Amino acid sequence: MERDAGDGDLLDCPWVPVCISGSQLLAKTWFGDTAYRILLTDLHSVWEEEMDTRAIQDRAQELNRRLRAPVHAFFSHMCEVAHPCLSGQVDGGVKDRGAPQFSLNHHGGDINLKLKSELAGVPFYWEFHCTPAPVALVCSQLVRPLLLMSRLLQRQVGQLGALLARKDTELQDYRDNGAVLSRERLQTELFEEQSYRENFLTQTVPQVCARQGGLGFDSELQELYSAVTSYGNTNTRKRNISERHASKEDESATEDRDPNHAASSTQPPGEEVNHGLGQLDQGEKRQTGQGDRATDSERPNEEQTKVPMAAAADRPAARPKKKKAKGLFG
Repeated sequence: MERDAGDGDLLDCPWVPVCISGSQLLAKTWFGDTAYRILLTDLHSVWEEEMDTRAIQDRAQELNRRLRAPVHAFFSHMCEVAHPCLSGQVDGGVKDRGAPQFSLNHHGGDINLKLKSELAGVPFYWEFHCTPAPVALVCSQLVRPLLLMSRLLQRQVGQLGALLARKDTELQDYRDNGAVLSRERLQTELFEEQSYRENFLTQTVPQVCARQGGLGFDSELQELYSAVTSYGNTNTRKRNISERHASKEDESATEDRDPNHAASSTQPPGEEVNHGLGQLDQGEKRQTGQGDRATDSERPNEEQTKVPMAAAADRPAARPKKKKAKGLFG
């Protein structure tokens, strides 16, 4: 499973307060077809677990020796019994007869969530083994979204304060023109932003922190968190798509500028050499042809010289003349 894709799916899920075995936690979970990711925090530590199909199959076989079903056959059951507790819909510590049972145990720096339920009348066991989450994951899933939420809420408070100031100006104009309230209980004091902020910090903040212990993440905050993370996810996806298109364009431009690519459309250097060699061969052939013609022109003289000699050779040899015999004394 690719972590980038899993982080995006998990980022769309809000943090919800859960209670497991008396422990107050914030949790966010993502369940796929045959995979899941889970994040838990008590605001002192953050734990995570990521499981794919093969890992789920191996752990299920280890915890349930008699289980022979494939992952998709029992994973939907596991989601049905685990999701209500991990989404804060039910209390994981409640022990009703026949209801799924959740328990939480600490093992050093890790935490284990044990789930016991029934599948087709047979006990089904599962354990979530959560280990400390890396800092980058904590920042992307918790710190950055919360900082952005704080900034948005601060801007919202400023806009509401400005709106109240304009409303006070409008009401004062009505009073100056003789308007009166029909019921005195509707009378309000002028909004003073500085005094309101001081009262909020000294009175409201301690009450909220004492009552919720800092783990409150109600539906409105969950909605704001989802809006912030969804917008960030959309921008991230657009940026990834743009980067992929840009990389493809760079590859195309590199191929166009590649000298090997350009040389393929022109005459290779070897062909120039071969062409020169061909010209040399043709020149030699022309010279050879001229030599042949010169030899042919010389042949008639040789033949003329040889013909008389041959004719003389064919003639019969002349008989020697007989000399008259001379006497001894003649």
